[in-house]
Amino acid sequence: MTDLLYSEAESDLRAAVRSLLTDRAGPAELPARVEDGTPCDPDLWSALATGIGAAGLLVPEKLGGQGAGHREAAVVLEELGRAVTPVPYLTSSVVATETLLALDAGELRGAGELLGDLAAGRKVAVLAVPFTTGPAADPAVGPVAVADAGPVPAVADAVLADVLLVPRPDGLYAVDAADARIEPRVPLDLTRPLATVTLTGSGTGAAPGTRIADADTARAAVRRGLLAGAGLLASEQLGVAEWCLEEAVRHTRERHQFNRPVGSFQALKHRMAQLWLEVAGARAAARNAADALATGSAEAPLAVAVAQAYCSRVAVRAAEECVQLHGGIGMTWEHPAHLYLKRAKADQLALGSAGHHKDTLAALVDLRPPVTPEARQR
Repeated sequence: MTDLLYSEAESDLRAAVRSLLTDRAGPAELPARVEDGTPCDPDLWSALATGIGAAGLLVPEKLGGQGAGHREAAVVLEELGRAVTPVPYLTSSVVATETLLALDAGELRGAGELLGDLAAGRKVAVLAVPFTTGPAADPAVGPVAVADAGPVPAVADAVLADVLLVPRPDGLYAVDAADARIEPRVPLDLTRPLATVTLTGSGTGAAPGTRIADADTARAAVRRGLLAGAGLLASEQLGVAEWCLEEAVRHTRERHQFNRPVGSFQALKHRMAQLWLEVAGARAAARNAADALATGSAEAPLAVAVAQAYCSRVAVRAAEECVQLHGGIGMTWEHPAHLYLKRAKADQLALGSAGHHKDTLAALVDLRPPVTPEARQR
C-alpha cells in the first residue's frame, strides 16, 4: 500500500535542510544574489551535499552514498522548492545520479568513481539533453531524446557541471565539461541557469569523453533518469506551492483595509481555501510518485505522469495567486514572489510539459481521444 505520510527520519531530514536554507539562503536574500548574477552559492551547495549528505541519498552505501531513496530525496526537493534554492540538486543528485545507477554492473564499474564523486558532492554532473525533455514511459508514446552531434540547447545547470553525461546514438558518454563549449542563456527562472552545450572534443574524434554504456543500456538509463527527475520535480513544485500559499495567508492576515485584515473578506478566504485543497491534492500526487519510485513499482510511470500533470498546474496557480494577493508589493523586484512564479512557470515545461504527461497517462491507461464527427464520417 502506498504510504503518503512522512516518516520520523524524513521529518528530521526536512528539519535539517530547512534550518540550513533558512540560515544561508532565505527567499528575502535571493533577489539580491540573482541581481548580482551569482544566485548559486558554492558553500551552500557544499553544506547541503556534503554536510547533510543530501547528494548521496539515492546512492547505495556500498557505492559511497547514504543508501536512502526517492522519498528522502523528495523531502529535500520540497524544501529546495520552498526556498527556490539555486543548487544543482535535481539535475545532478537526481537525474544524472539515477541515470548512472541504471547502468548494469559491468558498465557501472566504469562510472563507479564518478557516482562516488557525485554522492560525496565532490563533482556535479548533468545529463546533456534539453531541460524540456520528458520521459517516455512507453516507446509507443515517443522516443527518449538523444543528443546529436550538434549543439544541445537549454541544458539546465550545465554552467555548474564538472561532467556532462551525453547520450549519443551509440551509447552514453561521460564528457569533461572543459571539453565542451557551454554558452549561458538568459532563462525565465533566474535561479536555475540554462546553457547551450556544444561538444568541442579533445582529440577523441566524433565521440568525445568516455563511453560508459552501449546504446540500448544508455536509452534505458536516460529514460530512468528522466522518469525519476520528473517524478521528484513534483515535490519541488509542491514546495513552491506550499510557500506561496503560506505567504499569501500571512500577508492577507497582516494587511489591513477598512480596519480589517484583508484576508477576512469572504472572497479572498474562498480563494485561499480552494488553493489549500489543490495544494493538498498536489502533496498526495507528489508523495505517491516518490513512493512509487522508491519501491520500484510497476505503476511508477503512471504515478509520475499523474503527479506532473497535476502539480505543475497547482504550482503555477499558487504562485499567481501569491503575486495577486500581495497587491502592488507582489509586483516588485524586491519581493521574492516573482522568483516563485518564474520557477513554477519554468518547472511547468521542465522534464516534459503537462500535455506530454497527459498524453503519457492516456496511453498508459489506454484512454483513446474522442472521435470527431469528421473522423467518424471518414
